[in-house]
Amino acid sequence: MSENCFHCGQDIEKERIPFDDKIFCCNGCKSVYEILNINNLSNFYELNKRAGIRPSDENSSQFDYLDTPEIFEKITDFSEGNTSLVTFKIPVIHCSSCIWLLESLHTLHQDIKYSQVNFTRKTLQVSFNHNDLKLSELAKFLTNLGYKPAISLETAEKNEDHLDKSLLIKLAIAGFAFGNGMFLAFPEYIGGEDYWMDQYKNLFRFLMFLLAIPVVFYSASDYYKSAWYGLKNKIVNIDVPIVLGIFVLFGRSVYEVLTDYGPGYFDTLCGLLFFMLLGKMFQKRTYSSLSYDRDYKSFYPIAVTKVDFGGKQENILLSEIKIGDRILVRNQEIIPVDAVLINGEGNIDNSFITGESESISKQPGDKIFAGGKQVGSSLELEVIKNVDQSYLTQLWNKEAFKKHETGLDTLINEISKYFTFIILGIALISGIYWSFIDLEKMFQVISAILIIACPCALALSSPFTFGHIMRILGRNKFYVKDTLTIEKISKINAIVFDKTGTITQRKKTNIRFEGAEIPEFDLQNIKALLKNSNHPLSKSLYDFIEINDEYFPVENFEEISGKGYEANVRGNTYKIGSAKYSNQESKNLETAVYISKNNEFLGKFIFKNEYRENLRSLFKKLNLYKIFILSGDNSSEETQLKTIIPNVSSMAFNQSPEDKLNYIQNLQNSGMKVAMLGDGLNDAGALKQSNVGIAISDDTNSFTPSSDVIMNGERVSALDNYLNVCKGSMTIVKLTFVISFLYNIVGLSFAVTGNMSPLFAAILMPLSSITVISFTTLSTWILGRRYFKKAK
Repeated sequence: MSENCFHCGQDIEKERIPFDDKIFCCNGCKSVYEILNINNLSNFYELNKRAGIRPSDENSSQFDYLDTPEIFEKITDFSEGNTSLVTFKIPVIHCSSCIWLLESLHTLHQDIKYSQVNFTRKTLQVSFNHNDLKLSELAKFLTNLGYKPAISLETAEKNEDHLDKSLLIKLAIAGFAFGNGMFLAFPEYIGGEDYWMDQYKNLFRFLMFLLAIPVVFYSASDYYKSAWYGLKNKIVNIDVPIVLGIFVLFGRSVYEVLTDYGPGYFDTLCGLLFFMLLGKMFQKRTYSSLSYDRDYKSFYPIAVTKVDFGGKQENILLSEIKIGDRILVRNQEIIPVDAVLINGEGNIDNSFITGESESISKQPGDKIFAGGKQVGSSLELEVIKNVDQSYLTQLWNKEAFKKHETGLDTLINEISKYFTFIILGIALISGIYWSFIDLEKMFQVISAILIIACPCALALSSPFTFGHIMRILGRNKFYVKDTLTIEKISKINAIVFDKTGTITQRKKTNIRFEGAEIPEFDLQNIKALLKNSNHPLSKSLYDFIEINDEYFPVENFEEISGKGYEANVRGNTYKIGSAKYSNQESKNLETAVYISKNNEFLGKFIFKNEYRENLRSLFKKLNLYKIFILSGDNSSEETQLKTIIPNVSSMAFNQSPEDKLNYIQNLQNSGMKVAMLGDGLNDAGALKQSNVGIAISDDTNSFTPSSDVIMNGERVSALDNYLNVCKGSMTIVKLTFVISFLYNIVGLSFAVTGNMSPLFAAILMPLSSITVISFTTLSTWILGRRYFKKAK
């Protein structure tokens, strides 16, 4: 009786190594088992029995070239301070145990900070201390665990995944065999008593058998692997009935040829796999297109302040940034592209990238990676990479900023699981029934049932619908992080609006100064300091002060969120912020920015908020939602807000960032599903806490990874349209479920009664997928046109 290795599950052939009452096939498997046990990771085997990968026994020096500086720079995504990030292709990742182990690497090695698996792309991203752990040592460590990285020039250059060439080859082989098999089978189809045909029919049948062998054992190999991995992990996935259908057809065909009972179904089998692979290639191409669209366009709404050589500033979309442009990055802003520091002192917080809150000091001439956040005075940077090449395009979808909730994917998986058992039951009952009536037809019936019932259309309905909706929303400046966010938006019943910068807009004509006239020297310094903040009031004031903008070094910049900031400019200390921050008393309920110099009060700029257009109409349309207003300002405009929002449930003023977060939490504790609209700076905590965080972006890089949506400020008054589109997309998904089930019900009724051939079933299966894709494309287009008639 053959024995299997406890770790990898493979047959023990050469070595038999007993250890800890278990048997291993090699020292590599035994070593991995010891490592897991020592680090209390034995749950690896409880998740999936025999899920381990046998470690490679190749030369351990094979990765030494990775430590060459030029190669290291090409391979790594990010490297700064003592932290580097690298993404490896790991082809052998195949199950939940693999994911669990690879995302627990930090417990196995002290110099690994975190690791994250992308299962669909079979990639592993690792953050590690490159001073204590070389890149080559990391690759060897993974190899010793059985997860050898596949490193090539293509992966080093971070090229996009193209269509799998092996899939193209499998399709070509199946197509060649199908065409020639039909040609060879044609004489037997037309029948007759031709003597020549009777003499050579066995030769033709043998040739068809030879043509079918590479199709069955190579072209269909992906279905076998998927079914085997599923069964190995005690999961009956969707490929199990497909594999059974292939085996039944091939076995029956071999039997018929050997017994001279008939020509078999080799041509039908080749045709079946050809159409299935054609559908698979179509699906992969569409997924690839959607994936690229997401990765590249995720950050289009973020505007960047471009600076020309004369010092003039212009707000442009991130997508319009070119290599060589100079941009301004203020305090607490995300650096949007890889760049070189020109002016200012950088204090870069890379916690969004590395997970470490440690700040890195930067001087003019240093390279700064996209995704870092400046903490301190503003920086002038020169762009050295386009946005689609920088690390920022991955940042928003980073695992650390995801809010894990079960959604439609879980529902589809559950449906698919029970669906498979039901289909297997139908196939078994039908097979027993037809075995008593027509043994030859029994095989056709079983094969047709197993083929026609594949719920590919069911699996496609959700990603294709949401993919189209994301693009429609994006074209209308409502940028959604992922498809699950659309589902979450459709379920919200409460909306919280931040006041300043969200329902108000900046207009310098509504600002007046109260106090003694400020000298030009101080105005220049104040304007230089205002340039460093991305608070809406600071930006309004920056535009209001009509004086030439000159560059003056801003030193010792310090900002207290929600209160104000101070710094030294040309030997003087200026404070800009609230009355309390400037040690003044606010006598009236007003929105004002107080200015002081060297602890001497200079005066205050009083703002009369200008609300966005069509707000009254918007809040009337949102009558099905509970509306809440939060503001860091005082309650001077409470009466005016009540006239604009007659259906407001509650308003809260003088709210700190922590107060806003707690307010959201209390609403959620009362059973509400909350969407929060804020400017992404003082509201970062509240945005992350809410079920759906919507960051409002007018003309600045006020992006926060904790938001689920980035929305153009000009579109706030059309919020109801976006909510309705998200709700409508859920209806479309449910309708595609109905279409998928109807296809299966109709197809099964024909298959069970013996009125459908396996070949026709193979043609009908991708046809159902095409129907679902066509339906989602048309229905989402109609939905988009209904609410965004002027969308381009």
